[in-house]
Amino acid sequence: MADALVFDAYGTLFDVHSVQARCEEFWPGKGAILSQAWRGKQLEYTWQRSLMGRYVPFSTVTRESLEYACAALGLVAGPAEKEALMNEYRNLAPFPEVPGALGRLRGRKLAILTNGSPDMIDPLVRNRGMEKTFDAVLSVDELKVYKPAPAVYELAVRRLRVPREKIGFVSSNCWDALGAKTFGFTVYWINRAKAPVDRLGAQPDQIVGGIDEILL
Repeated sequence: MADALVFDAYGTLFDVHSVQARCEEFWPGKGAILSQAWRGKQLEYTWQRSLMGRYVPFSTVTRESLEYACAALGLVAGPAEKEALMNEYRNLAPFPEVPGALGRLRGRKLAILTNGSPDMIDPLVRNRGMEKTFDAVLSVDELKVYKPAPAVYELAVRRLRVPREKIGFVSSNCWDALGAKTFGFTVYWINRAKAPVDRLGAQPDQIVGGIDEILL
């Protein structure tokens, strides 16, 4: 049995596409495509910056990917629109099953391990009333490299003081789940989209449709 469960934040606990409604307010008919383009470029930038050794905080990545997505779609975003959309990331909605599932999983150490910089993830956890739920909220900002770098998963081992073989890792991002599996965690992939497993030379230990379906 896992002595600790470590959760990815964006897309796993919190729905990154809950920003879509605000995008739609500014650009009717474009909310969904902007949300998708924004998220896609956000992930690309984390991987590319890690490979280039040019780290910047996730808040900067998120703002720059929003600017790119708007430019690519021909949407004019002024300072007010950008700030409003950035603020949405500090108020993302949790997936419906998350609060109840986290309550059921207590009794072991619970932590977040996220690409999110403290200026984004700390307000989000606080705004959603989860600050007492987790024993630790760990950010890659401490290391200045993004997932799936092995050093990120090692951070959870060091900070929680739990051996890797006793840590369960939960992510909806398959590349993240497989990065954690390669590192040595027991991995639970939340496959809400019913997608195939990425071809990265590893397999999750469990594939489930939501956090409430995890079997320990």
